[in-house]
Amino acid sequence: MPQLSLITGADPTRTLDALFVNAPLRDYDKRPRTNDYTLPVLGMAYIATYAKEVCGFNVGVLDAEAHGLGIAETAKLVNAAQPRWAAMNLLAPTYEMSARIAAGLSPDIALMVGGHHAKAMPDRVLADPRMVNLRALVLGEGELRVAALLEDEQRRRELPGVLWRDRLLGTRAAGIADPRTSSQMLGPDINTLPYVNRAFLPQDPCRAAPTGTDRRLAVSRGTDLLTQAARTGHLEANIVGSRGCPYNCAFCGAAVSANPDVTIRVRDPEDIIGELEQLHAEYGVTAFRFVDDLFLGASRVIKTQMAAFTRHGIGERYVWDATGRINVLDRLDNTELERLVSNGLREVALGIESGSDRILSAMDKRIDAEMTERVARRLVEHGIGVKGYFILGFPGETHEDIRATVRHIRNLWSIADSNPGDVRASVFEFRPYPGTPVWKTLTDAGHAPDKLLAYGDIDLTADGADESMRQRDEFSFSVGIQFGDVPLGEVRSTLATLTREQHERNQATKEAAA
Repeated sequence: MPQLSLITGADPTRTLDALFVNAPLRDYDKRPRTNDYTLPVLGMAYIATYAKEVCGFNVGVLDAEAHGLGIAETAKLVNAAQPRWAAMNLLAPTYEMSARIAAGLSPDIALMVGGHHAKAMPDRVLADPRMVNLRALVLGEGELRVAALLEDEQRRRELPGVLWRDRLLGTRAAGIADPRTSSQMLGPDINTLPYVNRAFLPQDPCRAAPTGTDRRLAVSRGTDLLTQAARTGHLEANIVGSRGCPYNCAFCGAAVSANPDVTIRVRDPEDIIGELEQLHAEYGVTAFRFVDDLFLGASRVIKTQMAAFTRHGIGERYVWDATGRINVLDRLDNTELERLVSNGLREVALGIESGSDRILSAMDKRIDAEMTERVARRLVEHGIGVKGYFILGFPGETHEDIRATVRHIRNLWSIADSNPGDVRASVFEFRPYPGTPVWKTLTDAGHAPDKLLAYGDIDLTADGADESMRQRDEFSFSVGIQFGDVPLGEVRSTLATLTREQHERNQATKEAAA
């Protein structure tokens, strides 16, 4: 029997209006999942929450990735649940998984899709014969338009940014927008959206094991909360503080050139704090991770948010992590950094990407390696951890560029070793995403889209035997193309070496704190 209990947030006594399906990253019928945790599908949960709490629909989420479900099992479960609609978030690396699930769905179930891949390649998706049940492709933010589709499929004709395939003519059809409501439909007021119903997220909040940053903070800041967290970890929840990004990093699906329809909006600090308080009251959450593109991405926003955090004493009760922009943080003075510390900032995730200024320029990062080192040093001196993201194998990258990145990472580790804040390095192999600036560069240079879309998973874990690689299962994808001067085997061996070194650093910190 299908495990209907894996569907979260739905009322089993009522007809299911929609089942939101997060496809697995790979077919786990063929190789079991090795990572223990996957990032929650907050965007999907936002849409499900709006449909349920504002419009009264009975909806559920099936996170096949979180549950480690295979393709056949996922399709079987959706069919057994018998929703009126199945809704899928299409991402380039998992598109094949989604399409295979869609092909296995009962013809009685209408299909709607959205997500980065649907937005970047709508005609390709609409023409895919496996998407025969596809009745609506939603471009961009979906809360209001998905709810309208659940109310009446025929409303798609009046909804902006909704596409479908005319079955008689075989052509693409699109909703004709009402100019009076179009902007609100495409970009809802994020301060009026209900807080995400965590019933839709099977792994959020979750108990996180203590990290090196937690242990260092317990020593440097010394509060009861941090001392306890260093022993048992925090109960953590993910949260979104803004939508949109003003930057145009060449590899990023959130690049402004790929999302001209997205208006950059920041939630009111009182609305954010209300969600923090609600999560603490309901679940006991004491740590939060802001996963939007750039929570610490504009000086004006940082000042406004921190003023509110100070008024509410957030740093006295909680810690939080956030994404940040290196060139913005570089302009903050020491007083502003100290205010971040006093307000509970634990760690900043930075897109460092490379130690080569030549590659950083090609990526349009608007930073250089010296700036990164300066910012990282100031952060760890203040006891703020840094999680740096790095890309190896970017188009045009040379052996010297990769060596510069390796030196850069090890130099940042060395800086952290003499300061209260930690530096964690997370290294990825470059893969192209449709709609991004670099995608156009590659296709203009003659790369065939079909080959650029041929994502395959790479098992760096040796079937789970290599403990240092276990949590990388979620991120190890490749299209198998050498884009720079460095062979893929060398790119991957460098990635594995750095990942193992980071794992050894984590273990050493853990043992030192024991």
